[in-house]
Amino acid sequence: MTTQPLETNLENCEISEQVITPWDVQGTDEKGIDYDKLIKKFGSQKITPEMLERFTKVTGHPPHHFLRRGIVFSHRDFDHILTLKEQGKPFYLYTGRGPSSGSLHMGHCVPFMFTKWLQDVFDVPLVIQMTDDEKFLWKDLTLEQAHKLAHENIKDIIAFGFDPEKTFIFCDLDYIPSCKEFYWNMNRIQKCVNFNQAQKIFGFDETSYIGKVSFPAIQAAPSFSTSFPHLFGGKKLSCLIPCAIDQDPYFRMTRDVAPRLSLPKPTLLHSTFLPALQGAQTKMSSSEANSAVEVCDTPNQIKKKINKYAFSGGKTSVEEHREFGGDTSVDVSYKYLTFFEEDDDKLAKIKKDYESGDMLTGELKKILIEKLQGIVKAFQERRAQVTDETVKKFMDRTPKC
Repeated sequence: MTTQPLETNLENCEISEQVITPWDVQGTDEKGIDYDKLIKKFGSQKITPEMLERFTKVTGHPPHHFLRRGIVFSHRDFDHILTLKEQGKPFYLYTGRGPSSGSLHMGHCVPFMFTKWLQDVFDVPLVIQMTDDEKFLWKDLTLEQAHKLAHENIKDIIAFGFDPEKTFIFCDLDYIPSCKEFYWNMNRIQKCVNFNQAQKIFGFDETSYIGKVSFPAIQAAPSFSTSFPHLFGGKKLSCLIPCAIDQDPYFRMTRDVAPRLSLPKPTLLHSTFLPALQGAQTKMSSSEANSAVEVCDTPNQIKKKINKYAFSGGKTSVEEHREFGGDTSVDVSYKYLTFFEEDDDKLAKIKKDYESGDMLTGELKKILIEKLQGIVKAFQERRAQVTDETVKKFMDRTPKC
């Protein structure tokens, strides 16, 4: 099998000072990432009102508020999935998590909340990859530590309410050694991409561990249904991947490789980033404790974090704020509400009141605090019901299709 040149838009995205890679996200100003530029640079397609109309017609469901508000903003071949749905043909969902901490934060929740909704709407199987091997390579973790974090994160993920009859969760360190079909697909992918190409896509250099250079094939392999013979019986099914836009380099590579392996190209839906509390220049991160609201936080911890760290678009004095209003384009509390307040009318009123000066920053933060406290409390109640037996059921290799 010869190595072919990849598409010209496969390089890491560096637009002026904006940097988007699987390991680093940096915007140019307090307004955050310019997603329109990302679409142009990455060569994806913007989700249009016409596509959302077709989605409603095909599924009988109104679009999720992430879709309506442009939080899920870009795609690759989503029309193909809608056509499969119209035709009654099977496909499956694939998403994942790199377990670098013992608990998820609210930024991690976004793709899982959306994936759960997609599974409900499309009624299809789902595979969730836990890349404990990746975190061993990139973080200061032993294999044992990374593996343990993966199993703790699985309990968090299950608490989102995925269908156990249609969901398979696996850890790379467990699954790959026991499934030759997955490993064979990894090798086929590796043979299609040379080091020069991997260097351009992912920014590897002479200091990169060889494990890092080979890892992209591991994240690519679940895009192909033949990697899961116990689930799909060797069928070549199409795959829909909801993910944050920083994961796109993996799947641009995968889409280039797929035709050479006579396998379907994966379809992608890209989401924006939930900003760090300190501002939209970067995304929420587990490595920066004060930038993130964790799903294990107490109500008081949530209140303290929002009040102390959430960047405000308000003015420097009450008088000035009443006169000129706040700036929702930079205010982190408002940005979070666009993710977590599902009521469009309520959100519109908050925006109007804040921008007019009728609502002060403290009042806006109070609304967000109560919203997050409610979400986290409900999550923690579901999480408390997840047992080791529950985990075994989701990791069981029972056919899902």
